[in-house]
Amino acid sequence: MIYTTVLKYLLVVQICVSVSTSAKKTSNRNLVQDVTDIKEFKKVLRTRTNVLVVFADNEKGARGWMDIVSDTAFEMKGLATVVFVPCDDAKKMCKKLKVSPPPVMIKHYKDGEFNKDYDRLKTVKSMAKFLKDPTGDIPWEEDPGAQDVQHLETPKSFNKLISSEKKPILIMFYAPWCGHCKRMKPEFAQAATELKSDAVLVGMDVDNPQSQQLRSVYNITGFQQSFILKMEERNIILEVKGQKMALLNGCMTTFLVFDSRPSPQPPKEAEKEAEWSDEESEVVHLSDDSFDPYLLEHNSVLVMFYAPWCGHCKKMKPEYADAAEQLKEEGLPGVLAAVDATKAPGVAGRFDVKGYPTVKYFKDGELAWDVNERTADKIIEHMRDPQEPPPPPPPEADWSDEETEVNILSSDKFKTFTKKKKHSLVMFYAPWCGHCKKAKPEFSAAAEELKDELKAAFVAMDCTIDTNRPICESYEVTGFPTLKYLNYGKNPEPYSGGRESADFIRFMQEKIDPSSVVPPSPTPRGRLLVDFRRRRERPTTRK
Repeated sequence: MIYTTVLKYLLVVQICVSVSTSAKKTSNRNLVQDVTDIKEFKKVLRTRTNVLVVFADNEKGARGWMDIVSDTAFEMKGLATVVFVPCDDAKKMCKKLKVSPPPVMIKHYKDGEFNKDYDRLKTVKSMAKFLKDPTGDIPWEEDPGAQDVQHLETPKSFNKLISSEKKPILIMFYAPWCGHCKRMKPEFAQAATELKSDAVLVGMDVDNPQSQQLRSVYNITGFQQSFILKMEERNIILEVKGQKMALLNGCMTTFLVFDSRPSPQPPKEAEKEAEWSDEESEVVHLSDDSFDPYLLEHNSVLVMFYAPWCGHCKKMKPEYADAAEQLKEEGLPGVLAAVDATKAPGVAGRFDVKGYPTVKYFKDGELAWDVNERTADKIIEHMRDPQEPPPPPPPEADWSDEETEVNILSSDKFKTFTKKKKHSLVMFYAPWCGHCKKAKPEFSAAAEELKDELKAAFVAMDCTIDTNRPICESYEVTGFPTLKYLNYGKNPEPYSGGRESADFIRFMQEKIDPSSVVPPSPTPRGRLLVDFRRRRERPTTRK
């Protein structure tokens, strides 16, 4: 009796699930827009910016695709439009569009124009990913040449692999937009094929919110760093020699290598570096306890705040020690002191020491000023006649804070702005770049001169801002400044002219109205050629 009741219950559940699934498929199919008229099709392209069109010889022929397409329409609701065109009912339209599906052909249209044929996997996941970035490259996991690379998608799958895999693991963290990563992928895939019997090579896209914690744990701060190998606890990095190692050299992506096997030769413990305070020197070493009493007894003291691990401090130490010895030998007034900020955090914090080395001059026990000298000669010169150095120049104003006709754009506004302008001259720059600083006033002057040209715009983008880097990468910016001309935001053309305002103005005027630009005067040789041609073309009369 109980068995029969349970069986009936399971049968009811199965029927309910089947009905629910069928209803979902039907409702998702309703999200796919059927179009058979060319005018209606053009209206869709005119009013929607991200359109995926499934052309089929008939609906029966598209049956294998329709569930995937319908579920994609549900997944991308509000972000993309999915259209179905049955060519047996839309013969004129398919003929006009020169489409003859065998039996299915999928095309993508962006901003009213044909973008490309769909060339990805026949899955909802792949189709949705394509619609989120229809102009991007094919995902690495779908690249036929990367079949030996293991692709991870979530931190959970990452942790599972690290804990269970016995072979050494080399992981490449990347972003799809990163140019250096793109160049590295074929080499990495080749290495994965060559090393597949010895190791596991993994690729993981971490340019997404769910990977933020993973990026933080492994200190992945960017995708343009040098080749990095990080040793984790209980994991030993193996040495890869010869050609296989050459495949991995010179990359600009972040890597981690894991190997759970015990090391045959444990690394020797590094010898502890001697304390500076233990070395014989005329430099007086102070602590939190001794700092104030010492300064009260000495009216002229130069103090170097340092950290033992700091490379710049190590470079300055011998200069500072030489200066202290020379100060004593010459009988000059004053003392050179040093404070290890890692052992005297109280003093370092009180005087707002944020970087190393930091050098401060104290007079009569009170802080007088900061000193930027780093060589023995300059330090001695300062101690002979202590004078407050001139104040540093004020920080340069951000270009976006200046009054200018140049449009300083961020990544979220760049494409929208430039596609509305017929002519855009874009300067990709870095605030610290000397050549950029020199070009800025000339670029601004040109923008001011042509500010009434409504179809033209002078644009600038700061490529040092993290959110702007994908745009700069997409335009292959490798140095600063890089200038490019865009026509309605497309067809980038490198600008290689002069960098004075007159050069920028002449370039843009030629784009706006080619007939307005006066050609340069012909050279003497050019004038002779013109005159010769005219003489030949002049009709002759016989007497």
